[in-house]
Amino acid sequence: MPFTPSEPITHKAPPQVRNAPLQGALAVVATPLGNLEDLSDRARATLRDADLILAEDTRTVRRLLSESGSARSGQLILSCFDGNEDARAQEAVQRISDGQTVALVSEAGTPLVSDPGFRVVTAIIAAGLRVRPIPGPSALLAALMGAGIAPDHFTFLAFPPRKPGARRRLFDSLKSSPFTLVFYESPLRTAETLKDLAAALGGRRRACVARELTKIHEEFVRGSLDELVARYQDQRPLGEVTLVVAGLNDPSTEVAVWSDEDVTEEARELLATGMSARDVADRLAETIPRARREIYKLATAIANAGATDSASPDDDAP
Repeated sequence: MPFTPSEPITHKAPPQVRNAPLQGALAVVATPLGNLEDLSDRARATLRDADLILAEDTRTVRRLLSESGSARSGQLILSCFDGNEDARAQEAVQRISDGQTVALVSEAGTPLVSDPGFRVVTAIIAAGLRVRPIPGPSALLAALMGAGIAPDHFTFLAFPPRKPGARRRLFDSLKSSPFTLVFYESPLRTAETLKDLAAALGGRRRACVARELTKIHEEFVRGSLDELVARYQDQRPLGEVTLVVAGLNDPSTEVAVWSDEDVTEEARELLATGMSARDVADRLAETIPRARREIYKLATAIANAGATDSASPDDDAP
C-alpha cells in the first residue's frame, strides 16, 4: 500500500549563511594551490578585512592580495614559520583578546596540513578564543579526487623521512594497511620514494603521481608502482608532487602491467597512421606509465622492421 502523507511534504534548501563577523577570532584561511580562481569570496573578504595576517611566506601572500584585489593599505603582514611560530601564537592571542581579527595562511593550500599553524591554533583554543576555518584548496583532497584510487578511507602521512633507512622502515610498517596512503614529496626524491614503496608494498600496488595540481601543467600519472618507478627513474617530475597509493586488498590495488607486447601493439597502430617513432613515444608516454625511452626503443624497432620489409624484393618478382 503506497504511503500517503497526512500533510504535504516540502523540501527546503539549506539556508545560505552570509559571512559572519570575525572580530576577535583567528581565521584559518585556505588559499589557492596555483589557480587564483580557487580563492573563495569569503577567503578574499577575510584576508582584506583582517587586522593582521600571519603568513608562511609574506611575499606569496602579498602577491595573492594584489592579484586578487584584496590588498589594503597599511595592513600588517608578519611571517609565521617553524622558527617563530610560538612567538607569533602569543601575539595572535593578545590581538584577538583585544578584539582584532587575525588571519593565518600557509604558502599555498590549507594551513596546518603539513604546514605551519598548529601551534597558533592550539594557543588560541587554550586562551578560550575563537578559531574559524575558512576552507578551500587542498593538495591532499585534490589528489584523492583525481587519482582514481578509493578515497573513502585514507591515511595522510605528509612528507616521508628524507633518510632512506627511516623511509623504508615507515613503508614496511604500512604493508598491511587497508587504507589508501597519501604523501607529499619533493620532485627531487620522488623516484627514490617510489622505489622504496615498490620494495615494501609490492610493485603491482596501484598508485598515482599527482603534480602541479590546479596549475597549467596539472598531471595525474596512474599505474602500478613498478610502472611509475620505470617512468621516473630517468625523468624527474616537475613541480609539487602528491603520491596516492592504494591500500592492501583495495579492489584497485593490483593493475595489469603493460608488457612489451601491449606497448608494441599500441605503437604499431600509431605508426600505421604515419606518426614518427619519436611522436609515438611522446604520445604513449602520456597515457602509459612506461619510461619514454623504452617506448621509443620499441617504436623504433617496429619502424625499422617495417622499412626493411618494404625494401625487400617480393618473392614472386622476376
